[in-house]
Amino acid sequence: MSVHSKSAVWLAAIAATLAIAGGPTSAQVQERTIRWGHLNNTDHPVSKGVQKFTELVAAKSGGKMKVREYPANQLGSEMQQQSALRAGTQEMQSPATTSLVGIVKDYGLIDFPFIVSTPTQADALLDGPLGSALLAKLPEKGLIGLGYWDLGFRNVTNSRRPITKGEDLDGIKIRVIPNPVYLETFKAFNANPVPMSFSELYTALETRTVDGQENPFSVILSNKFYEVQKYLSVTNHTYSTNIILVSKVFWDKLSKDEQKILQDAANEARDYQRKVSREQATAAIEELKTKGMEVNAIAPTELAKMRDKTKPIAAKFSADYDQEIVKLFNSELERVHKD
Repeated sequence: MSVHSKSAVWLAAIAATLAIAGGPTSAQVQERTIRWGHLNNTDHPVSKGVQKFTELVAAKSGGKMKVREYPANQLGSEMQQQSALRAGTQEMQSPATTSLVGIVKDYGLIDFPFIVSTPTQADALLDGPLGSALLAKLPEKGLIGLGYWDLGFRNVTNSRRPITKGEDLDGIKIRVIPNPVYLETFKAFNANPVPMSFSELYTALETRTVDGQENPFSVILSNKFYEVQKYLSVTNHTYSTNIILVSKVFWDKLSKDEQKILQDAANEARDYQRKVSREQATAAIEELKTKGMEVNAIAPTELAKMRDKTKPIAAKFSADYDQEIVKLFNSELERVHKD
């Protein structure tokens, strides 16, 4: 047998062995269980996104990679879960970006009030260079970001009165995310903002420890805040997004194929989740009305005044952020407002 013939036989044997094993790609995907925690209930759009992600990962990995969802703070608060991801004792999480400010301060830019006014603007900002630049800051903190999902525009509820203008917030004791930007935003209207964990919020509203809170419509409905709140005012003061986080300790153990499966699934699930979230938000307003909440819009002239009132907040906090990121943020805002 010639050398050429021997080589052909040898290559054929390798090809047959790989075919039996399922090929090189399947060899790069191992049996894995991924624990994904979040604070929302299973009827919330974030959970719907996790469920879609779970299906996609199973399909793309031939059933080898399994995602197990832990909703409703089962694995602890967002901060506790972030610590678990950084330590490598939990694999995935989908917190609001605002909870990352203690780790990457520049994420506070997204929390600035009234920076975007439509979902299209929000998506363009997060899926563009700014969102990517912020994701690039995570690996050195022990986290990998796979992109952003929709949480929605935040709106004020309270048990005292409708908010029809900024002045109506005067004296309202309102729970906010433990985040300096949120505190300053409501202080600008002479409200009394109280930082508090989400897990404590319902009881605080029920006992009137606080008068109100602010969250997207779907969160208000899913957590039954209508049982302990009378007034819902459509302030749309801040756009909130969830970030898909993976433990870097876990990520670094994955093959390139496995990493690609997770990234591709996150991208596909994002588009589905955003659609579901926005449809659910529209439906939630009507359902909250049927549950007895008084819902009021705010006149565009009053919203403009509220926006002006909060402008100094951006200037104040921007000084403490990475100035290259701030420059990018401002140029990106110009771009998305033109589109």
